[in-house]
Amino acid sequence: MSVFVLVHGTSCGSWIWRYLSPLLRAAGHDVYAPTLTGLGANSHLVERIERISLATHIQDVTNMLFYEDLSEVVLVGNSYAGMVITGVVATAPQRLAHVVYLDAYVPLQGEREMDLWPPEEQARVRAEIAKGNRFRPLPPNFPAFLGIADPKLAEWLEQRLTPHPLSTYEDPPPQGAESLSVPRTFIHCTGGPTAPIFEVFASRARGLGWKVVELPAGHAAMVTNPRQLTEILLGIACK
Repeated sequence: MSVFVLVHGTSCGSWIWRYLSPLLRAAGHDVYAPTLTGLGANSHLVERIERISLATHIQDVTNMLFYEDLSEVVLVGNSYAGMVITGVVATAPQRLAHVVYLDAYVPLQGEREMDLWPPEEQARVRAEIAKGNRFRPLPPNFPAFLGIADPKLAEWLEQRLTPHPLSTYEDPPPQGAESLSVPRTFIHCTGGPTAPIFEVFASRARGLGWKVVELPAGHAAMVTNPRQLTEILLGIACK
């Protein structure tokens, strides 16, 4: 039996894993899915936005590892959560068996997520910051951007999205030499509009010597292709 900890991306919450978690549990594994501060079921905490940073979200996860007394964890992070799990593996490497970047950002030392966006996205968000906006504006038709074509799934997702504090993109995660011993895998979702964006990080992962697995799905594969993703995660856990 393995322990999976699943960390969601921008504007989401633990709810994004609702189609994947039961499949992992049915295979005999424990599953934990924290909701990061200010998002999802914790969106009421966003009124304290000046206190929410990337460090807050890293602590959300490391606190779960400690208080639930979890070890030998397969830590999975999607999209923005690549920044979060990078900080978690630097902070609590002794609790982790494997780290999985699910179509996620892979920062090098000192890089913020804002540094990793395409130039047009950086310009779009800087314009919002100049207006005094402290939340990241999502692209139009966000479900389609994530590779969700089914109208019912798209509606389900849109009803649950919450504003994401821009402050969480403005700091780099901690990184340390001790964490380099923890094995890492990158799962690249090769379908949909985000495929070229995250191919950059799949290539970076290859250069770092990580295993890279390709999944023919959009960015939200946990929603659209949960069975295929489950098979990949079980293959990682069972090694």
